[in-house]
Amino acid sequence: MSTLWKKGGFSDKMVDSFTVGKDREMDMRLAKFDVLGSLAHIKMLESISLISEDELILLTNELKKILAEIESGQFSLGDDVEDIHSRIELMLTERVGDAGKKIHSGRSRNDQVLTDIKLYLKHELGLFKEEIKELFNLLMALSESYSDVLMPGYTHLQVAMPSSFGLWFGAYAESLVDDITMLRAAYVIADQNPLGSAAGYGNSFPLNRGMTTEDLGFSEMVVNSLSAQLGRGKTEKSVAFALSSIASTLNRLSSDIILFMCSNFGFVSFPDSLTTGSSIMPHKRNPDVWEIIRGKCNLVASVPYEIAMLTTNLTQGYHRDFQLLKEVLFPSLDSMHDVIKMTIFMLRHISVNRDILDNPTYDTLFTVEEVNRLVKEGVPFREAYKEVGFQVINGSFVPEKKVTHTHEGSIGNLCNKEIKAKMDRVLDAWS
Repeated sequence: MSTLWKKGGFSDKMVDSFTVGKDREMDMRLAKFDVLGSLAHIKMLESISLISEDELILLTNELKKILAEIESGQFSLGDDVEDIHSRIELMLTERVGDAGKKIHSGRSRNDQVLTDIKLYLKHELGLFKEEIKELFNLLMALSESYSDVLMPGYTHLQVAMPSSFGLWFGAYAESLVDDITMLRAAYVIADQNPLGSAAGYGNSFPLNRGMTTEDLGFSEMVVNSLSAQLGRGKTEKSVAFALSSIASTLNRLSSDIILFMCSNFGFVSFPDSLTTGSSIMPHKRNPDVWEIIRGKCNLVASVPYEIAMLTTNLTQGYHRDFQLLKEVLFPSLDSMHDVIKMTIFMLRHISVNRDILDNPTYDTLFTVEEVNRLVKEGVPFREAYKEVGFQVINGSFVPEKKVTHTHEGSIGNLCNKEIKAKMDRVLDAWS
């Protein structure tokens, strides 16, 4: 195995295999960002005279060729190198000679990895932002389309009070505002340049860290060099918590839909092509997609705690434990992209039952409306409550199936414009 920092001697193959683990597989995601980090780094090295202008041009041109290979799918990371950083440096040295050996001056693999990961996570968070916007807009459109369609509301999973599909869709849309706020918070943490912090203690070269911060598009740098290493796991955990927040929202949405699809409810339905059948019962159509969404969301919700356990009780500086962060976090990014896209796809095909409340099962939904009507006529609340309760017990309660809610955020006044304004404020702040 080609390992640039070996100082002679041989490593046991079993040790090499165990310590590398899945790093090659995970590192392919970082390839593009490793090249971008190196492009900024060598530009800075030339500015402080650690490489010549001719070497900068040579290295820049070759790095751009490697970047093109990565983006076209022609790049590979074989078993003969330990990680993406070694692979790119070895490629440069093979192609341009000794100039390639100068590219690592002024940095450690520690700050190089940190930079790659932060750039990658910024990219991923930007993708999530766009996906959440699309889902939010779809939920808001569904809320408007079904604003006047009443449905049962539940507490303790017992029939409670009138709700509406407008209220239900809008509730999940507004919940996404909180989720994208957490995404933005994770982005702010990721948007700090660690390059130049080396192994946590800086180095004796007169590096211009402000230059690489600007060139790489970071808003600011991690100023204290040791703080950059103390942040290992913190950025990953903040991203994981943001994902778990989205997962929590979509978990509850999927649980609602699974319940509402049940034949005992029949509130919503989907085309047969989006459900699955039973191997033995010909009448059944199962909500497998929503069950997988729910399951994946539960798994993603565990990731912040895996990261917390992995990084607990570690002292200052780098530890090889950090390598495992990629194996924990990166697959969850893929999982959440899949979940959001599938949620959008399924919701585009949802059908709503407009006649749910015709069923007398739901007559008791309107008891509170009747109590409130009596209160408006001057009956004390406790007396009105008892009177309606007795009507329900003796079977004489006959509801007037209408609601007169007018306050902000109620069935009759969804305030979807205000919810959209909340989302716009978060997105504007992110921009």
